[in-house]
Amino acid sequence: MLTEITEGVKITVVVEYQPYYSNPVQSHFVFTYNITIENCSDYTVHLLRRHWNISDSNGETRHVDGEGVVGQQPLLEPGQSHQYISGCNLKTNIGKMAGTYLMERIFDGKKIYVKIPEFTMIVPYKLN
Repeated sequence: MLTEITEGVKITVVVEYQPYYSNPVQSHFVFTYNITIENCSDYTVHLLRRHWNISDSNGETRHVDGEGVVGQQPLLEPGQSHQYISGCNLKTNIGKMAGTYLMERIFDGKKIYVKIPEFTMIVPYKLN
């Protein structure tokens, strides 16, 4: 589990390899990541957009931008959290992701970039 806090917004990530959906013979590796966004600040925040940098061990990097997370743009009051699960396909058995959420602080309209901690995706047999 990895955690990062930016301006009172805490992001926690847990990664899991999905062997059932992967096909190593065809260089297809599937990972899921479970993210919890917790508003530890004193202000309501609204998640507007996400940006991901996804790298594999071949040196290829993809950049993914979009509105919200899995079709939602949660509004989080102080003390509230939002959790979601998404996935990533890689062509290699090792990769990494990192990114940011663009959020708006409702109190004053200030836009903030909340850091998503960099996490590694690695098939379990590579750890031996």
